Amino acid sequence: MNPLEERIGYKFRNSLLLAEALTHASISLERKDYPFDNQRLEFLGDAVLQVVITEELFSRFPDFTEGQLTKLRTRLVSRTALREHALTLRLGEHLMMGRGEEAGGGRDRSSTLGDAFEALVGGIYMDGGLRAAQQFILRVAAKDLEAISRDPEEINPKGKLQELLQSLAPSAPVYEIVEESGPEHLKHFRCRVAWEGIVLGEGEGRNKKEAEVTAALAALESEAWLSRSNPA
Repeated sequence: MNPLEERIGYKFRNSLLLAEALTHASISLERKDYPFDNQRLEFLGDAVLQVVITEELFSRFPDFTEGQLTKLRTRLVSRTALREHALTLRLGEHLMMGRGEEAGGGRDRSSTLGDAFEALVGGIYMDGGLRAAQQFILRVAAKDLEAISRDPEEINPKGKLQELLQSLAPSAPVYEIVEESGPEHLKHFRCRVAWEGIVLGEGEGRNKKEAEVTAALAALESEAWLSRSNPA
């Protein structure tokens, strides 16, 4: 097993699937004859991830409504959550991408890491079937699942952020979509939230609402508004 396979706890029978999962689309811009990229596996992995997490939540919370389960699933499959999994597995070190993309910080970009994680899930599914993919997903997401089991109540990051900020000043936080990328079926949005001239945080998501929520979560973690009342 190579070092990455040891970290993910899965040995690929078809090593080409692992290579495909780790190949960013930008490489085809510089090498026209390159045989694949990870976009198809990302598409597949997203669906597998949704099924596995949905089934797990369905079993863990038998009394929850559809709406409650949907909100819990959103927390577990958000772009922020997938990025954290990719960072834990150090996927960025193994990504193959174009030189321009790498020079622009692509190896550390949230959307790139999240996409790579989904593609890895797709690769494991293709190589070992649903059971192998399920074992991998539940192992990687174990801490997040435990945290949700301890505190399954809905979190409203945007509401919490607004409540905190309006206790300091009457103005509300402003959300701005600063980047939109990807094909139509795999859109990514990057959002920035600011308040009183202070950038509080940025987040990414598959739609504008998810991007705003992850930006609010980043703002709550950074507490950048403290610089307004406590200047250096």
